[in-house]
Amino acid sequence: MNEKKVADILKSEGVDLIASLPCDRNKKFTSEIHEEFDVIDLTREEDGAGICAGAFMAGRKPAMSIQSSGLGNMMNAVMSLTSLYGFPLPILASWRGVDNEKIEAQKPFNLRLPQMLDAFGIEYAVVKDGNDLNLIEDMVRRAFDGNAVTVALIRPGFWSDAPAAEQRYPARSRTVSIRMDKKIAQPSMTRLEAIRQIMQCIGDDDIVVSNIGVPSKEVFASRDRNLNFYMLGSYTQATPIGLGIAVSTEKRVFVIDGDGSILGSSVLPVVASVCPDNLTVICLDNGTFGSTGDQVNSAYVVSDTEAMAKACGIKNTLSVSDEEGIGNAMRYGGDRCGALFVQVLIKPSNSDSPNIEYSAEEIKKRFMENI
Repeated sequence: MNEKKVADILKSEGVDLIASLPCDRNKKFTSEIHEEFDVIDLTREEDGAGICAGAFMAGRKPAMSIQSSGLGNMMNAVMSLTSLYGFPLPILASWRGVDNEKIEAQKPFNLRLPQMLDAFGIEYAVVKDGNDLNLIEDMVRRAFDGNAVTVALIRPGFWSDAPAAEQRYPARSRTVSIRMDKKIAQPSMTRLEAIRQIMQCIGDDDIVVSNIGVPSKEVFASRDRNLNFYMLGSYTQATPIGLGIAVSTEKRVFVIDGDGSILGSSVLPVVASVCPDNLTVICLDNGTFGSTGDQVNSAYVVSDTEAMAKACGIKNTLSVSDEEGIGNAMRYGGDRCGALFVQVLIKPSNSDSPNIEYSAEEIKKRFMENI
């Protein structure tokens, strides 16, 4: 059974965390890894890039198991995060669109995958049958030996026709009560003022992951620390990185994210499902796309990011709009079980904080040496 053999290969190479989004072809393998590994179930593949990056920095050896279509969803994150910083990421991609594929929509993208991977300089191997198991082992090993992204494109015939293990479904009936009667306060702080207050409350052993663009520059200007991970690219990946770190360390992890990134992400249900007690997601909510010129988005007068977090299943949420509120949020304990989401209402404003003086490799190196 090839599924078991692949799982054994991953174990032998030290893989201890798998970010997964299943394919119809590899459903038996998906069942196998849930029995054998610590698995984080994704809702979108690109979040796996961030989760795996965070987990690797905290000392784990992650891999991904996805359908090949997901490579298109995640390629920006792969290039501007995984490749830029030099994170290893072996990807096992169940290859659709080939070998008498019956779903027409699978063909336009998937048939061109080899050309796409060649264009991005990503090493890959085509795995046809059980005689090619060595190629999977080689791709996994090359990823970790070379701090690189590698892809095993696994043809449908590789997977067995045997049915997957029977799904176990717990009782789904439950009571859901979500009621929010809140008044959105008129923001009084700029993002830089909010970040300064947040960073004053950060303990020496706390981890901070800061969002791309001006937010990372403002964190750098406010309080540069070895345990700050500054994002230089990869829209929507701040919270996935923080989640990957949080499930891999007992340290407190604070993500400084933004409303634009949260609106564009599908990671909040994953955070709610994994539910790490040591993760706090701080959404600096100015209702705009800040770093691109403060263009108004739907969070300004329509959507509410705290309500989104609650609707996704995050039980611990707060909304604050001043320095005192930030201080209280940073000390939040209560009956906390699981992650905390903090909406910080701020004014649209971009400071002239200087660029971060470190390269991606330097940011990663000093962070990993100190975590």
